[in-house]
Amino acid sequence: MRSIKSFFCLLFVISILSFSCKTEKKAPQKETLPSIEKSSTTTENLRHAQKFAIEKTGDITLITVFSPWPNAKKDFKYALIPREKAAAITLNRDEYDAIVLTPIERIVVTSTTHIPTLEMLGVENTLVGFPQTNYISSEKTRSLIDAGKVKDIGQNEQINIELLIDLQPELVIGFSINNSNPTYKTIQKANIPVVYNGDWTEKTPLGRAEWIHFFAPFFQKEAKATKIFTEIEKEYLEAKVLAQKATTKPTILAGIMYKDIWYLPAGESFQATYLKDANADYIWSETEGTGSLSLSIESVLDKAVDADVWIGPGRYKSYENLKEASRLYAEFEAFQNKKIFSTANTVGKTGGTIYYELAATRPDIVLKDIIKAIHPEILPNYQPFFFKPLH
Repeated sequence: MRSIKSFFCLLFVISILSFSCKTEKKAPQKETLPSIEKSSTTTENLRHAQKFAIEKTGDITLITVFSPWPNAKKDFKYALIPREKAAAITLNRDEYDAIVLTPIERIVVTSTTHIPTLEMLGVENTLVGFPQTNYISSEKTRSLIDAGKVKDIGQNEQINIELLIDLQPELVIGFSINNSNPTYKTIQKANIPVVYNGDWTEKTPLGRAEWIHFFAPFFQKEAKATKIFTEIEKEYLEAKVLAQKATTKPTILAGIMYKDIWYLPAGESFQATYLKDANADYIWSETEGTGSLSLSIESVLDKAVDADVWIGPGRYKSYENLKEASRLYAEFEAFQNKKIFSTANTVGKTGGTIYYELAATRPDIVLKDIIKAIHPEILPNYQPFFFKPLH
């Protein structure tokens, strides 16, 4: 996927496990996975993420994804088995949406937001394919692409299945905005496990970042994921506390107009959470919903013409670009006072906006950027990475 776009963009394996036949009584050394209710299990304590859960039953790790897309009608259950224990375990394949041997040695992922997580876990070398590799900005992964180690497998909704099969991935991590997933169904028919990642459905920035714990068990990197996320969480919460020391609370306008409709974050969205945690007065903070609002330019002007700061004006990189797109933008005080901050000026080698790739895993950086924009006195020596002043 190209991560989700608007204020923040939206965007987007081979061996079925020969050991994973229906549960039968075979050799005496085989074990049948006991039902969860009857077995001794441990559940990983996720502090922020609400859309997945991890349980361990003996040597088996069970991951349940509750909502890989909005209004999903079923949970997706995945069983992960250590490669060296596979011969001693038999599972009923019908009880799981995928059964996967770990650690994964060859993987295909489908969203640029997956790339930083692989790199943080130190497993980027397991990546063998990606749809539209030109979207990837990370220098580390781009070097793998340039070396021919990561193949372009076509567009996300039209993946080249033959090429994907030739790459022999052990797992495809996919994403979808609804239950119409013909490409993934075709991949599964080729006996390649597909696992859905739903990090983008989380309601909070830290909830999204905590999905590093979803990736970690596939590579047996749970301890490393815990260490990484704990540090990110610490940095985020410390920045949040620091922001509360500000003596002012600037009013905030967000988003941009597209075809005469202004799109901006709803009051319960993760973007609005960033603004709240940065101690900002987001003008639409009281609205309901976790997605975006669609408003007329007249209503936005009426409420926000005198907003102190404008965050996230889409793809626009300069005040000149904004004015060329619509003279109405120049009527906002934030435009006149040069108080507009954008992610569009932080791009990778191939022109991709790095925010869309990296921000989900580094909410601590995003929050510090926003604090710097609206309370510069709080972080006087901080250099923003994503949100920078418009040119």
